[in-house]
Amino acid sequence: MPFIRDPLWNNIRIDGPFLRLADTPVVQRLRYVRQLGLAHLVYPGATHSRFEHALGAFHLANRTLRRFQEAGVLDRMAPDEAAVVAAAALLHDVGHYPFSHALEEIGAMHHEAVAEPMITGGEVAAILRSEIAADAPERVFALMRGESDSPLQGLISGSLDLDKTDYLKRDALMCGVPYGEIDVDRLLHALVIVEDPHLGHAAVGVLEKALSALESLLFAKYQMYRNVYWHHAVRSPTAMYKRLVDDALRAGALQSSELVAHTDEGLLHALRARTPGALLDAILSRRLYKRAMECPAAELDGIDLEWIAEDRERARRAEDALAALLGLAPGDVLIDYPQKEQMLGLDIPVLTRDGRVERLTSEGMAGAINLPVLADQLYRSARWLRVFTVRRVSIGKEEVLRMLGA
Repeated sequence: MPFIRDPLWNNIRIDGPFLRLADTPVVQRLRYVRQLGLAHLVYPGATHSRFEHALGAFHLANRTLRRFQEAGVLDRMAPDEAAVVAAAALLHDVGHYPFSHALEEIGAMHHEAVAEPMITGGEVAAILRSEIAADAPERVFALMRGESDSPLQGLISGSLDLDKTDYLKRDALMCGVPYGEIDVDRLLHALVIVEDPHLGHAAVGVLEKALSALESLLFAKYQMYRNVYWHHAVRSPTAMYKRLVDDALRAGALQSSELVAHTDEGLLHALRARTPGALLDAILSRRLYKRAMECPAAELDGIDLEWIAEDRERARRAEDALAALLGLAPGDVLIDYPQKEQMLGLDIPVLTRDGRVERLTSEGMAGAINLPVLADQLYRSARWLRVFTVRRVSIGKEEVLRMLGA
């Protein structure tokens, strides 16, 4: 039986159609796409790939499905449902661009939409149709998009999907930080299938007695955002990379349609060949832009700055206006305000000790985590507005906000 050695989960068993799916070019490309983009410039061990993460999510899916099988849960579902879910776990990241999510912040199509032709056509679709079910590609893609009516949807896309469990544990391990501690066994054993009155059909839920394990996942997520994903020296090269690719697209040196075919190094090689310049050299030699101003979201109440990550044209104009104000050239000033994430968002049914099904949402639940207060406080302390400059200068918060029209 084929096993793959993994630094996080030890032995991962993969065989049959899943081994053939893993060997397809669209999945093999993930070996050369780093899970954490440019975070290795801060945490040198963070060179792990999306391929490793895909295997980890697949492994956790199989662990959960085996437990559901032993409990007789899968007997009430289609015979091929477990295989479809396992395939979705393995394939969920095939649409990712080089260097993770950064390019989605300059207007590139979301990675899940990019994945559709890879899943529903070509070699992947042929394997899914011939070895799992005739409609397996469409069912896999619906699970990835969070649009399936499968009772197992929550394992692939949802508040407690297995993707989060793997990436938080794996990213912490590879970065060498102690923030990804999640009670995985407790969490997986607390997953149940319940009749969800909100959805009107069966769905993945969690036992009330295991809410402490859920808390461990939420706090791990917060700590990883604060200390790794949104670390200033990770966001600086990410902002540089976004501007670099945006400039290349505008100059015609790159086409948006080719981005997803590249690996990390393949894209850098293409940029060096087609549009060499100081910004690319700075990334490759780790000459990071410096912080000229930074301000936590907690100090920006009532100020709408979401457009920085959503309206690329406006963001570029603001960057170049700030550059002119500081006597710098266009591209020498970068504005960073990470795209808003539902860091502590929850919407999941909870099976209470007395057999009732209640929903744990961002509005909280009686006797459970006070999510509205917790999420707001943690989120606002982790997310920062920053202005990065090619050389060390200083500009006040009020001046920046005035230039941003706030």
